[in-house]
Order: sequence, then structure tokens, then C-alpha cells
Amino acid sequence: MITDPIADYLTRVRNAIKANHRVVEIPASNLKKEITKVLFDKGYIANYKFDDTSVQGTIKIALKYNPINKVSAIRSITRVSKPGLRKYAGVDTMPRVLNGLGVAILSTSKGVMTDKEAKAMNIGGEVLCFVS
Repeated sequence: MITDPIADYLTRVRNAIKANHRVVEIPASNLKKEITKVLFDKGYIANYKFDDTSVQGTIKIALKYNPINKVSAIRSITRVSKPGLRKYAGVDTMPRVLNGLGVAILSTSKGVMTDKEAKAMNIGGEVLCFVS
């Protein structure tokens, strides 16, 4: 049993990038699906597919690389809020990743979104991870 499925998700993506894999397969959950959609919308991954043939289902993520120098679009992806120590941020204390060049993914009452979207909607939430 995995105690922190979001950390497992991020670690699988991080390991696939280090091994220069094109596709990574991850066990699915609703929160992981929403995080995947945010990563796709912000241009960090090339494509994704939700496969619901098994009981739990899987997420297949096509990673995005620069065609010239083969560098991944995701430079770093780190977990912020952990099961043992949750990190919450209000509108006034919203974190900035790389001075605005990266994104913080938040879980809010309106769904999973980036820090900029949450600030525009004037809501706070749990800071799940930083992506740059």
C-alpha cells in the first residue's frame, strides 16, 4: 500500500524523465487525473490518456522533450504538502515558483488548479507540488 500516492506519481514522472522515457504509466485516481490535466494545459507534458480497462485504471503520460537538445520540459517537480505535514496557502501567501516562471499546483474548493488561477479566483488551498 502506498501512503502518499501523489508523491508516488511525481516520483514516477521524475524517474521517467531521468531515464529519458517517452511514456510513463501511473495508477489512476481522480486527483492524479486532475494534476495530469493541469500539467498538459501548462505545456509540461506532450499528451495523456486515461485507460479505464482495469479496476483502478491507469494514466499514460507522454513526456515532452526539446527536439534539439533532448531536455525535458519539466526541469524539477517536487512535493510540497505531505500527509504528515499539510501546507495550505491563502491568496495573500500564495507561493511563487522561480519568480513566476514555474507553477504551484493547488487543490482548492473549486478543484485542482495553478497558483495564478487560484489568485485570479481569489481562493486559497493546499499546495500539492511545484513544477518548473
